[in-house]
Amino acid sequence: MARYRGGVIGLGWMGMLYDLAARIPDRYDIDDIDRPTPELDLHRTFHYYQNPGGAWVPTSYAEAIADRPEIDLVAGADRDPKRLKAFSARYGIDAVYTDALDMLHRERLDIVAIATNTKGRADLTCAAVEHGARGIVTDKPMCHSLAEADRMVRICADAGVPLSCGAITTTHPSFAHAKSLVQGGAIGAVQSMETSGAGAQHQNWSYFLDSRPAWVVGTGHQPNTDGGSTEFRGQGMLVAEDGLIVHFRQGAPQLRITGTSGELVHDWLSGWRKWTEIEVPMMPEGRKMLKTRVEVPWDGPQTGIYGAIFSLADVMDCLTGKLDEPKNSGRRVAVALETDIALQESSARDGARVDLPLADRSLRLEYDWFR
Repeated sequence: MARYRGGVIGLGWMGMLYDLAARIPDRYDIDDIDRPTPELDLHRTFHYYQNPGGAWVPTSYAEAIADRPEIDLVAGADRDPKRLKAFSARYGIDAVYTDALDMLHRERLDIVAIATNTKGRADLTCAAVEHGARGIVTDKPMCHSLAEADRMVRICADAGVPLSCGAITTTHPSFAHAKSLVQGGAIGAVQSMETSGAGAQHQNWSYFLDSRPAWVVGTGHQPNTDGGSTEFRGQGMLVAEDGLIVHFRQGAPQLRITGTSGELVHDWLSGWRKWTEIEVPMMPEGRKMLKTRVEVPWDGPQTGIYGAIFSLADVMDCLTGKLDEPKNSGRRVAVALETDIALQESSARDGARVDLPLADRSLRLEYDWFR
């Protein structure tokens, strides 16, 4: 017997379509109701991503929720009637809505996935909590403004509702293993972290940050002329209250964590790699020893696929007490959002130090058309 009632708001790519069709590049206006939809295989028994072991796994929130035995997928909402019809046919569900607030009021959902365009996520997240949701997952990016992020994090925290904001690589179990290695001293005391950007849409570094950011400096921000994004496109540095330094360097791997006796690196194609420090003879006689670092086998789960199943799994683990907060929690994403904006502020002031938190909570980011 399922213990939770689940529903999805927004039946686009992450909401439903990834598991029914191949992605199409068609552009659309963010407020279009009738959006480009590919030909769908409503009875598809496999899914978009395949893990290294060969088993096909869900990537959309609808399929991830439907696959959880403790959740009944009971409702979906979208403004596009074609997608509502497909959702109903795929899952045998008659409770479909063009008004998400009406669905939240009528269905009293426990688990809510919010995969709308970005501008609606803050209001819908708060509305889901107000209507009794016990766990929430959203698509990325989390929201536009610092004020929206503050509201989402505060309302969920006050209600004890776990909030996971984006099915990014951080949600994969390999990241929990990497953090256990760091906390267990496998690479010694952490000296610094490095990443290619603050990444308000896909941030891994904030999962490994154990204290609040204190200040940033940024330089070289170049406005994006290829799309609508205003995300930081430069280089910089963050200093946390505990003294940890995070470098944002163009050309850096997705994440590098450097310690006094080792290093962990994660990148898109190679996954996790690990280095440890050993001593080798400096001379043939072995009278002096030299410390050097060598790559050793990765001793845990390795990133292959990632998607909605892991974001949802984190929320469910919070509800059972296995986790204190999702790996890609709203709180951690909000840290990256504020860092991104602060780096831009610093760059605009010729690399001046910008202290955090920022006073102006109306500051915001815009994202490309498909967000």
